[in-house]
Amino acid sequence: MPRDALANPVVLAALGALLERPMHAYQLATVLAGRGVPANRGSLYDTMEAMTRAGWIEPQPAQREGARPQRTPYALTQAGQAELARRLDRQVREPRREFPEFLGAVSHLGVLGKRRAAEALAERAARLAALIGDDQRRLDEALAGNVPRLFVIEAEYALALLRAERDWVLAIADDVTSGRLAWPLVWERQ
Repeated sequence: MPRDALANPVVLAALGALLERPMHAYQLATVLAGRGVPANRGSLYDTMEAMTRAGWIEPQPAQREGARPQRTPYALTQAGQAELARRLDRQVREPRREFPEFLGAVSHLGVLGKRRAAEALAERAARLAALIGDDQRRLDEALAGNVPRLFVIEAEYALALLRAERDWVLAIADDVTSGRLAWPLVWERQ
């Protein structure tokens, strides 16, 4: 088990999902995966155990569906709701520097050489455009289906980030091909 399972970033997403309804661990893992939250089942069980010890969730009577094994759903407690609100408040108020994988890759862009870097950036921009189109379509469908905007603002935020990244990637690709971005001679021929 991690040193502090309650420090796992999955805790916030798990508490939020359990706010909607009680779930057993397998259901919770499925819901989180559907929302793009990477939750390893083993660590999720450890996290749920730690949240139970902290009094944030509590087991409900076990349920059996058909021939499936009996499973214990967990419900959010008042203490869990308070912890969810505390974490949300802090995360909304306090910006943190996060280190996405792309940031690490782009910091070594010169290794690819000018031509390959420009090609890679153009391909990324095209893939980002496809993601933006898909995400925008899903957001439009949700809003057209009368889902309150408050319940999908995270999708708006994700779209804004994708658009900003696409615009930046296109600008850097243009800087590479136009020569406005200086390239070390050692990597220029690659």
